This record gives sequence, C-alpha cells and structure tokens, in this order.
Amino acid sequence: MATIPLTAPGITTHHGINADLVSKLITEATGAARAHGTPMAIAVTDSSGVLQGFLRMDGAPLLAVQLAQDKAYTAAAFGIPTDQWHEFIKGDPPLAAGIPTVPRLTVFGGGYPLRIDGQLLGGIGLSGGHYTDDMAVAQAALTACGLWSDGRSEQEEQ
Repeated sequence: MATIPLTAPGITTHHGINADLVSKLITEATGAARAHGTPMAIAVTDSSGVLQGFLRMDGAPLLAVQLAQDKAYTAAAFGIPTDQWHEFIKGDPPLAAGIPTVPRLTVFGGGYPLRIDGQLLGGIGLSGGHYTDDMAVAQAALTACGLWSDGRSEQEEQ
C-alpha cells in the first residue's frame, strides 16, 4: 500500500491545545474568580468544541456548569468571543429570532476563542456571575497565559 505524504494536497495540519495549557488556563481562571469574589464554572475545549478541561468551583451555581461549556463551545465553533454575537444579530430580526435556538450557541459574554499565531486551538468559557464578571475573569486568565493583551483578543488585533 502506498503512503500519502502529510504535505500532499488535501491534507491539513491540525494544531491543538495541550494539557499543560488547559491546566494553566483553569488555574489562572480559578485564581481570578477567587480574586473577583465569584465562584465559577470553567470550561476549556479544543478547536472542535470537545471538552478538554473543566472545573466547577465550590459555590458555583449548577446552571453555570452547562453555560460555561456552551460558551467555550460557541467560541471555538465560530472563532469569536460570545459577547460579539449580540451585536452581530441585534439588527437582523430573522437571525436574532433563529440563531439563539441553535443548541449550545451562547450570545452573551464569557466565552473566548483560544488562538496562538492566528491558529484557532479551542475555546474557554466561564459562568457563575453576571456575564460581565465572566468576561473579566476569562480575560484575566487569558492575559496570565499570554493569550490576551491591551483588552483585545489576538483575533481583534489582526
């Protein structure tokens, strides 16, 4: 049987998030949530939206468990922060009525794509407070891991 080289047309190279970065993101988010005074659920997915790491802090609401996972999934699935969805759909009645009914799609803050050198590696989602709290804690974790600077995601900087 002939082997097809990995550089052949039609073959793509996939870069993924590793366990060390997943662990660091969860650790940093946990510390930021404690400093913020809000127990949260923290989810990290790969670029396919598959859960790679999760933590529900003591005292985080039960509903936050699924919301954090859905925020990470949404961010990975579309490559944009979840808070940008509202702005995107608010002036389009058919989209605004239909897209929020898509399972797992979240249209409020707390989910961010994970990008390194422009490559989408996954998503992070936080839930437990008001969505602005979730955003602040996620941004603190991303900053601590070198994935956020000057208040803008790497995607927004490009």
